[in-house]
Amino acid sequence: MNDRLPILNIWVDPVNQHAAIKRVRSFLKDGKRPHTIFAANPEKNYSLPKDPSLYEIYKNADLLLPDGMGVMMAARMLHGANISRVPGSEFIFDLCKLAVEEKCGIFIYGSKEDVNAKSAEKLKALFPGLMIAGRANGYLNENDMTKLIEQINSSQAKILFIALGSPKQEMWFASYKEELEHVRVVQGIGGTLDTIGGNVKRAPQIWCRLNLEWLYRLLSEPKRVKRQKVLPVFAWQVMNEWLRLKLGFRRRSQAGS
Repeated sequence: MNDRLPILNIWVDPVNQHAAIKRVRSFLKDGKRPHTIFAANPEKNYSLPKDPSLYEIYKNADLLLPDGMGVMMAARMLHGANISRVPGSEFIFDLCKLAVEEKCGIFIYGSKEDVNAKSAEKLKALFPGLMIAGRANGYLNENDMTKLIEQINSSQAKILFIALGSPKQEMWFASYKEELEHVRVVQGIGGTLDTIGGNVKRAPQIWCRLNLEWLYRLLSEPKRVKRQKVLPVFAWQVMNEWLRLKLGFRRRSQAGS
């Protein structure tokens, strides 16, 4: 992507919800291969570089959503990009709506069997006409992969949701992408099925509108502090990068005057 923005050690696409949907529509219409959608957030700035192969998968994704508030603010500070947050946990609904409009099937792979089944029913209820071409829980072993790929291909689903959590879902795609015959859009959705199925409560709308969903989840699940402790570090490093860029620009301006 020529307009992809570097944010410290990761990247994000300068899109809002409308632009992201437009890109996915083009993947469905003109794509000749599976196109990947992953979320860009502060946590991945520190986890991804530790695994070179995973880092490469992420770097070559077709759409990197500004999932986290931190990444959105960093894009604005470092690049002046006027982008808005596009949570991956909400983008799945945009894709389901798009699937109905384009009359294409979806396949849901991942999570526990009961959560997967319940989420499928919830999505069908939310989006009348949605074709769930197939589904499979995430507790399959390596010997089951051939059968799973056959199931996905025979379903002729064009959209595949992978709910295995990161980095497992990205690694799964890297291993099997060449075997997917009809899929044109793949979104890694992490634990989103737990939210859709009702196992995990989503933050109230007022928290989401104020971009404080991260705080609500932290208060609801204190154990998340281990993951979210990178947030202040990320903010500090973005501020340092902003100062570096600003000072560099000032020095170049002074040299040219």
